[in-house]
Amino acid sequence: MSVQLQPAPRQVGVFPNLIARQTETLVLKEKVLSLTGDSFDIKLANGQPILKVEGKLLSISGRKSVYDMQGNHLFDIVKKLLNIHTTFHVESPQGQVLMEVKSSFKLLGSKATATFTSTDGKQDVLEMKGGWLDYAADIMDKTTGTAVARIDRKLLSGKDIFFGQQTYALVVAPNVDMALMAALCICMDEKNNEK
Repeated sequence: MSVQLQPAPRQVGVFPNLIARQTETLVLKEKVLSLTGDSFDIKLANGQPILKVEGKLLSISGRKSVYDMQGNHLFDIVKKLLNIHTTFHVESPQGQVLMEVKSSFKLLGSKATATFTSTDGKQDVLEMKGGWLDYAADIMDKTTGTAVARIDRKLLSGKDIFFGQQTYALVVAPNVDMALMAALCICMDEKNNEK
């Protein structure tokens, strides 16, 4: 069963060459035996690689560097320390904050808010709601109330989940930045690992 999401009314994101043209399902597979910490391979559902994530060994902030398949360093995901609520920054290679992801506590489930400026100059606010424990979340555009992405491990078969290796299916709506949605998924994984 494939999930289809409605197109966003305008392009939402920072990386124009990674904007989904149609509903895309990405598979994020954690490399558990990586020597550098949490690393991920990110592929389209058809197996085509689109992003590579490399964790930094012994990094206090859990820094992860994200590259496209041409080896271009797109951004880093960095956990900010000493915050009341878990906060991640998605930073350019030059250290500029591209997106902030801040979690907040709910009695049931979890919520995180992501803020960034899209390429058209508009400030975007996305809300990720779901259960960290069941590894599912909807990513909603707070302005329009529409889903721009969905993270769900239940879309995957049992063979994809073994040896504690995390594998996520990330469904991204048309007109939405696949790289930023992958970053949100990785932030969810990191937040879940705190438990």
